[in-house]
Amino acid sequence: MSDSKKAPDRATWGSQVEFILTCVGCAVGLGNVWRFPYLAYKDGGGAFLLPYFLSLFVLGIPLFALDINMGQFASVGPLKVWRLSPIFRGLGIAMVAVTSFIMIYYSVVIAQFVYFLCASMTSELPWSTCLHEWNTCFCRINVNDTSYLNNTNINCTDQIVVPQNATRSPSEEYYNFHVLEVSDGIGSAGRMKWELVLCNLLSWTVCCIITIKGIKSLGKVIYVFTILPYILLTVMLVRGLTLDGYLDGVKYYITPKPEQLTSASVWGDAAVQIFFSTSTCSGALIAMASYNKFNNNTLRDSILIPLINCLTSFFAGFAIFSVLGFMAHTKGVEVEEVTAQGPGLVFVVYPEALSRMPIPPLWSILFFIMLITLGWSSMISGVESVLTSVIDVFPQLAQGRNNYLFRIGVCLVGFLLGLPQVTQGGSYVLNLMDTFVGGFPLLIIGLVELVAVIFVYGIRRFKDDVRMMIGTRMNIVATIVYYYFLLCWCFISPVLLVTVLVFKSTQYTPITGPGYPEWSEALGWLIVAAILISIPAWYCGYFCFKGGFELWWNLNKPLDEWGPRLDENKHGRYSPGFGSPLATLENASVGSSKKGGGLINGGYEEGKSRF
Repeated sequence: MSDSKKAPDRATWGSQVEFILTCVGCAVGLGNVWRFPYLAYKDGGGAFLLPYFLSLFVLGIPLFALDINMGQFASVGPLKVWRLSPIFRGLGIAMVAVTSFIMIYYSVVIAQFVYFLCASMTSELPWSTCLHEWNTCFCRINVNDTSYLNNTNINCTDQIVVPQNATRSPSEEYYNFHVLEVSDGIGSAGRMKWELVLCNLLSWTVCCIITIKGIKSLGKVIYVFTILPYILLTVMLVRGLTLDGYLDGVKYYITPKPEQLTSASVWGDAAVQIFFSTSTCSGALIAMASYNKFNNNTLRDSILIPLINCLTSFFAGFAIFSVLGFMAHTKGVEVEEVTAQGPGLVFVVYPEALSRMPIPPLWSILFFIMLITLGWSSMISGVESVLTSVIDVFPQLAQGRNNYLFRIGVCLVGFLLGLPQVTQGGSYVLNLMDTFVGGFPLLIIGLVELVAVIFVYGIRRFKDDVRMMIGTRMNIVATIVYYYFLLCWCFISPVLLVTVLVFKSTQYTPITGPGYPEWSEALGWLIVAAILISIPAWYCGYFCFKGGFELWWNLNKPLDEWGPRLDENKHGRYSPGFGSPLATLENASVGSSKKGGGLINGGYEEGKSRF
C-alpha cells in the first residue's frame, strides 16, 4: 500500500492548542530550571545571557521553523521525512539516537526529583538541619551556625576551623551523601541505589501509560503538565525575592562580564542550550508537527513557542539566582563561590530555598510536583518522537497488540539502560552524558540538517513548500518573518554554526575534575560517535548502493589512450586492437573472456573498448 493511501489514517491533534502546549511542554522542561541555571552559573551569569538570546534569534527560532515545517509538510517523523533527500536518512537516525540518549539520563533526573518529593512528605525536611548521620563537620546552616556540634553521629569540636568557602549547606550534603552517596569516581560504580531504581521505574511507567495510545492521550494530559509549572515557579520567584541577599544573586545573573564573552565555551554553551531546551534538531519537533493539519500557520508557531521557552528560562533564572544570593549572604561568600557547579546545582539551591519557607513540607511537595510534571512533559514528547519515527518505517508495529508490546518494550529498554546512572557512581555517568550528548552532536546535526534541506534539497523548493502550507495568509508581518527565516537559513545560521563549532573545537578542554580518569574522556567521545556515525555511514552506503561504487571504480580505470606514445613501442597488451590494458590483464588472469570472464566486469571481447 502506498504512503498516500496510509496518510488519512494518521492521527491528528484534537486542537491547535494541544500542539502548541505539547511543543511548549517539549521545549519548556527541566532544561529551563535545571540545565540553564547551572550553565549561566558556570559561564558568569550575565555573560551567558547575551550569547543565549542572540543564539535564540539566529539559530533557535530559524531551526525550530525548519523542523516543524518539514514535519507538517510531509506528515511523517524524523526518519521518513528524509524522503526529501534519501541520502541523508542517516541524519534522521542520528536525531533519534540523540533523543534516545537524552531521554535515558533525563528520566534519571526526574527520578531524583521523585525521591525528593517522597522525602518531603514529613513534618521536617531532612535537608533543613546538620543533625543527620550523613552530615559532616563542614555542614553549616549559616555563617555563624554551630548546630553541627550537637550531631551525635559525628565527632566535631568547636576548635575545628573550616574556611567559609569550604562549608556546605545541609541540602548539599543531603544530595551528595544521602541521595546519591557518591563514590570516588566514575570507575567506582558502588552499589545500586534501590530507592532511585524504583523512582526511575515509576518515571518510565508513567511515560509508558501516557504514550500507550499515542497523541490521543498525550494531547489531553499536556494541559496539566504545561500550565501547572508556571504557577508554582512564580510562587518560588516571589519567595526568593523576599530573602536576604537576593539582590546580589540577581545582579550576578543580569550583569555581564565582558572578559568572559571572548570565551568560545560561553558561546558554545549558549548555542547548545538553545538546541537542548527548544528540542531543535532532535527530531521531536518534526514528529510532533507531523500530526498537524497541513495548513497550520507554522510561521506563527515558530516564533511563539521558542520565545515562550527562552523567556521561561530567563524567568526561572531569577528564581534560582535570588536564592543563590541568599545562600551567599548566609555563608558570607561571593555568589560564584556559593556551591559546586554542575547539574546538581538545582538539587542544592531549590531545597535550600524550600527549607526557608513557611510550612516547608507543603511548598516542597508542590515544588517537586512542578519539576516532575515539567520533566514528564518533555520526556513523554521525546519518547513519543522516537516511537513515531520507528512506526513510520515499520507501520505494522502500530497494529493491534504489536502497538502495546512495542511501546512497553521501548520504555523497558530505556529503564534498563538508565540503571548505571542510579548507582553510587551514577552521577558521574549522568554528568558525562549531559556534557557530551548535549554538546557537539546537536551542533553537527543542526549544521548537516541546514545543508541537506537548504543547499541540497534547495531553498527554492523548500520555500515553495512553506508557501503551499501558509497559502494566502502572508500579511506584512508574516512576510517579514518569512524573509527573516530565508536569510537565517541561507546565510546567518550556517555561518554561525560553523563558527561556534570551530571555536568550540579549538578551545575544547577535556572533562576534568575529581572522579574522571583519562579513559572517561574516551568514553564520552564514543557516545558522540555512536550518535553521529549513522550520518556518514548511511551517506556512503546509500551512495554505493545506488551505483556510486561502480562510478568510483570506472573513474579509477585507465583510459584506452594510456600506453606508449609511439606505435613502434606498443607491444603485447598495448598492441593496436588488443583492447585496453586492464581488459588484457583480466583476460590473461582467467584465460579468456569466453571461458571465465574478467575479474571485475566479465571481460571484454578482443579489440572492443570498454568505453
